[in-house]
Amino acid sequence: MIENFLKEIRSLENLNSAIVSSIVLEREKNLVTVKLITDKAFTEADRATVLKTVRKYVPEIFECAVEISKLTPDSEMVRRKILQAVNTSFKALSVTLDKSDINVKKTDNGFEYEISVMPSLSVNGICDKVTAYLKKCYCGSFDGKCAHNAKNADAIEVEEEHENIEFEVPIRRFEIADFSFLEGSEKQESAVYLSDLNFESEKVVICGVIEDIKERTYVNGKNQEKVYYSFILSDTTANLRATYFTRQRSIEKIRELKVGDSIVCTGKNEIFKGELRFTANVIDYGSLPENFVPEKRASKPVPKYYSVVKPQPFSDISQADMFTDTSIPDCLKDKTFVVLDLETTGLNCAPTSGNMDRIIEIGAYKVKDGVISESFTTFLNPQKKLSEEIINLTGITEEMVKDAPTYEQVMPDFFKFCDGSVLVGHNIAGFDFKFVDYYCAKLGYMMERRIIDTIPLSQELLFLSNYKLNTVADKFGIIFNHHRAIDDAYVTAKIFIELIKIKKSLPKLQ
Repeated sequence: MIENFLKEIRSLENLNSAIVSSIVLEREKNLVTVKLITDKAFTEADRATVLKTVRKYVPEIFECAVEISKLTPDSEMVRRKILQAVNTSFKALSVTLDKSDINVKKTDNGFEYEISVMPSLSVNGICDKVTAYLKKCYCGSFDGKCAHNAKNADAIEVEEEHENIEFEVPIRRFEIADFSFLEGSEKQESAVYLSDLNFESEKVVICGVIEDIKERTYVNGKNQEKVYYSFILSDTTANLRATYFTRQRSIEKIRELKVGDSIVCTGKNEIFKGELRFTANVIDYGSLPENFVPEKRASKPVPKYYSVVKPQPFSDISQADMFTDTSIPDCLKDKTFVVLDLETTGLNCAPTSGNMDRIIEIGAYKVKDGVISESFTTFLNPQKKLSEEIINLTGITEEMVKDAPTYEQVMPDFFKFCDGSVLVGHNIAGFDFKFVDYYCAKLGYMMERRIIDTIPLSQELLFLSNYKLNTVADKFGIIFNHHRAIDDAYVTAKIFIELIKIKKSLPKLQ
């Protein structure tokens, strides 16, 4: 369908190289929005024609909308995309390749590029895959070729493999206060911190205040309708969703429980559909100690070595002359920031709302002394199928993540990359940090919450119709490929530096 749709709209002179960046379905509004990217100026007549074409392909029950934006990449943007494409599809080649091996030249219709590879490496199929990748990201034509360089495999330094020291993070517990029986027969003396409950166990005790409680029913194997409860508990360190299947002898006692009651649950923590799930077997009364102050959790030490994803030196020629004001504020000097962005399988960043969504791409840049100096980028295998909505929104496909490392392999390296830095992001407080913190903590790495969110910073300093990333980027004349982590992180880093130039001081950490 998309191929036919593109064929029709590309008959328009101003949209003859347009691409579909995303198709968004808003079910609550019955609205389908098709977003296009073009490399030429377009008219309102073009937009009207596209909307009429979209109407032909969308069921009548949905309203239609069209968003068209002009994006003309520069050579540096294309070079970065070529490196990403090689890293994804040609791992052996990516080890030997750096920016100096890629030459990009702008033409009237698009770009020409040349990739220099060692004589010992095969070049078959490289340009075909790279060009296909570029066409998914940008408009225009791309003509590529490979050439052999004078590099010798023996001269390439390969970092020696090192093994990081194993460290078992101790599980914290607190003494249960005011314990009394509701249905159990064994007094429980202590409970595990909810934030530490990231392990499987046949018997574990937790204690917390009921934040939410719902009575539900299910049909058992004998076709009988039975009652079960879903709780959300809090012990101030974390929230946890717990399930409890009722017994006839105690169901009326359980029905008396309400939000605000403090209970003790003894039960099982096990893997279910790829996620840890706590099921209570026995519920009693009990509470946190008076004036409870959580003990600071020990973290695994920062890994000594990068294992799977290694940061790359980054040099951006536009840092010197892209903006009129090229001076670096004193508040950025002698400080390090990691500006990050994530792409995920969905928007659920709270485990209590159901299964936590997974990270599928990390893009991050290190800013030292006000200059972007290093990059950290990788896909992650979410170990679950990507939805069509996410594929359309991000352009990330199953093919791109199927051979990528898992979060267990990536997060130790990312924790090391972030060590000693303030984290920065656009909506990092409400989204990105929650994912990073959750998946690092599952492995025993405790992220320090030292973050700066560029949304409230933009709201403080700029007067815009909205504060979406692309709107703020437009304010500073920054062009980028939205909804890809590495591009969004790069733009956020540039925006962060420019905002601090305006403010001339750092905001309070969140």
